[in-house]
Amino acid sequence: MQIMNLPGPKARALVKRDQDVISPSYPRGYPFVMEHGKGTEVWDVDNNRFLDFAAGIAVVSTGHSHPAVVKAIQEQAEKFIHISSDFYHTKWIELGEKINEIAPFMDNAVSFMTNSGTESVEAAIKLARQSSGASQFIGFLGGFHGRTMGAVTFTASKPVYHRDFYPLMNGVTHVPFPDPYRPILDVKPGEDYGDKVVEYIEEQILNHLLPPEDVAGILVEPIQGEGGYVLPTPGFFPALRQLCDKHDILLIVDEVQSGMGRTGKWWAIQHYGVEPDIVCAAKGIASGMPLGVMFAKEHIVKWPRGAHGNTFGGNPISCAAALATIELIEKEYLQNAVEMGDYLIEILRQIQARHPSVGDVRGKGLMIGLEFVKDPQTKTPDSKLRDYTVDNAFLRGLLLLGCGSSTIRFAPPLCVTRSEIDEATVIFEEALSASERGEEPLLGAQSEVHTIAA
Repeated sequence: MQIMNLPGPKARALVKRDQDVISPSYPRGYPFVMEHGKGTEVWDVDNNRFLDFAAGIAVVSTGHSHPAVVKAIQEQAEKFIHISSDFYHTKWIELGEKINEIAPFMDNAVSFMTNSGTESVEAAIKLARQSSGASQFIGFLGGFHGRTMGAVTFTASKPVYHRDFYPLMNGVTHVPFPDPYRPILDVKPGEDYGDKVVEYIEEQILNHLLPPEDVAGILVEPIQGEGGYVLPTPGFFPALRQLCDKHDILLIVDEVQSGMGRTGKWWAIQHYGVEPDIVCAAKGIASGMPLGVMFAKEHIVKWPRGAHGNTFGGNPISCAAALATIELIEKEYLQNAVEMGDYLIEILRQIQARHPSVGDVRGKGLMIGLEFVKDPQTKTPDSKLRDYTVDNAFLRGLLLLGCGSSTIRFAPPLCVTRSEIDEATVIFEEALSASERGEEPLLGAQSEVHTIAA
């Protein structure tokens, strides 16, 4: 298999220019400098071709530059680009109506449009406090909800997100997430770990720390993203919904990465048979145009005029892109995510059987995590092997991103084909084998380009 000399000269020069003028806080991975893309394929500025199995962190749900999305953007741009949230426009209303159709609850859904996932979370925090009259929240270890001050308080996946930024927002208590591969709490034989976590919230948090009437909401990812593509056990969400109902606590789900058809359903929470009260969405909703949505059951959204707003939320071009995206997912890609997800998991589990360093393969639809371990019995995370494999895959033409301490996420566009999965998994296994042999992925001009494992 050909190993490319990366980064090429044009990419190297652009990375150097970037370092001179762009904030070093961005968590850049390997030095990929994109020139153009089509579907699941992308090309860098030196005309090297790659398969994109990161999809802009699960953002380009319909693939790069889908013609229908591009057309929707162009047509709207020719009419008008901006009007602000002080007025009305058709695409904004149509998007709200469409969100209402696909919302994961029976009540009427009322939407607040934002520019990103973290803004959607911030809106949910404010709405929950305003609606409930309570001030406290419960979040989960391993969760990622954004980097603005309220959202980052809930984020608990890496210390770097909090370091040097204290004090954070008041009123968030973190509890274990029901990770069946790495449980923190002791469970009895046959006991659902999700039930145990909810029992812990009830008996330890609500009985000893937080008065239930002071808890506005519980914010949780149906599948943890940045924390490692971790799926909870089946009993978790039914038990959590029951707890929220018992104490009149709002159940807020962060579907920023797991929503918009990525798991084979519109929303990952739908796999667990419960209804949330508030949903945070973004990433894949507009195929790469900046847009987020916080939507909630109608009876919750009673805040007064001016209580919350923004300038760019509901941007007409982003709304047009979202409407085109939703139509494509609805007609083609929702089912494709199911079929291709099953196919990809099957291949990855075959790879797992050949490589003891692969401790776990898990996922739903095209939201799949593969975790590396030093020993399958002790399950000691192998971050170095993960990082080597990500970079070795890049050198062979496959874009991947890590998450958690030692997991690689497989999150290609929802339009991915069987042949693209075949090609990508061959590259991946070759990259893994090279990493297991201790082949350090030396990127060209590595002394000049600082790389951080994603």
